[in-house]
Amino acid sequence: MSESLPPRVTLPPPAFPPPPPPRSALSAWLVAGLIVLVAGAVGLVVLFLAGWAALSSGEALMAGSPQGASHLRELVLENNHARDKVAVIELNGVISGNASSLRGSIVDSIRDQLDRAADDDHVKAVILRVDSPGGEVLASDEIYVALRTFQTSNDIPVIASMGSLAASGGYYVSAPCRWIVAHPLTLTGSIGVIFHGYNYRGLMDKLGILPDVVKSGKLKDMLSGEQRPGDVLPEEKVILNDLVKESFDRFKQVIREGRKWSADQNRTEGVKGGQELSADWEDSADGRILSGAQALKAGLVDELGDFDKAVDRALQLARLKSANIISYQAPPSLGDFLGLLGRAPASKVQIELPGLLPEAGLAPGRMYFVSPLHLR
Repeated sequence: MSESLPPRVTLPPPAFPPPPPPRSALSAWLVAGLIVLVAGAVGLVVLFLAGWAALSSGEALMAGSPQGASHLRELVLENNHARDKVAVIELNGVISGNASSLRGSIVDSIRDQLDRAADDDHVKAVILRVDSPGGEVLASDEIYVALRTFQTSNDIPVIASMGSLAASGGYYVSAPCRWIVAHPLTLTGSIGVIFHGYNYRGLMDKLGILPDVVKSGKLKDMLSGEQRPGDVLPEEKVILNDLVKESFDRFKQVIREGRKWSADQNRTEGVKGGQELSADWEDSADGRILSGAQALKAGLVDELGDFDKAVDRALQLARLKSANIISYQAPPSLGDFLGLLGRAPASKVQIELPGLLPEAGLAPGRMYFVSPLHLR
């Protein structure tokens, strides 16, 4: 007798839907392309807005083009609810005539701020806040001339307030000021000129590299690092020494004229407490670093103190009881925005030799009023 089979049971369909079909490669590329387009559009909008803001504020967009004083905005550092103002101008870092941004060089910046102060009838005094090891001879002299002209043309005193470092060119630009305030521990002095270079002919000889030079005159390759020390003509040393001496004599003349003008002004207006150059001040003009206290003994500064002391002196020289302390700032520019994007890596190998710091912007083949602290 055959056995009967159990009835067939039919299972219900699954409760979850089947998986979607795989996305094609074309769809993935379309999504990626859309993302790129959106990001590019956002970037273009940001660049347009930054450029429009720069143009609307009157900033020139050509590299190295001075901006002028009109683009500067006034920033209140200390509000004393006064009508009169004391403007603070910062001079920080290495003094150079090279344009570091779309706004120009540090020389352009100082001139623009002085022009801005001269255009404001409420500015009665200026404080030059110096923290610099010095820099280029020409750039330092241009700032010196700008400060001297500003004071004589506008009858507005400039008070130098020396920070931790105001050496060489940092002192050069302070010399024409009506009053100089230094902290007892300020590093200043370093009065002198340096012309720095390298001779790498020995390294070339070791590598078997020989220069092939065609020149129009015997001194056309003067200062070339390819010359053997024995090939340097005596005339070269004489010429370089004369150039350095000329700039050094100019440095000492700036100090004499600036300190004498300051003393005469203070004497005429009955201001007491200022210093005159000591009889032996040139003994310190051999490149040595001085403290603020030593500089006071030599008559290179007028008094010891901090920034607050400089503010008090500015009020006294301007015959003010109170004033708002202000500074000037340039508005954000397109160059600032682009700088946030970073720099592309250099495409060539750079070899750094000991000597003038390359990051300080000190190019070879120029004379400098610079502190030995920037030599290594």
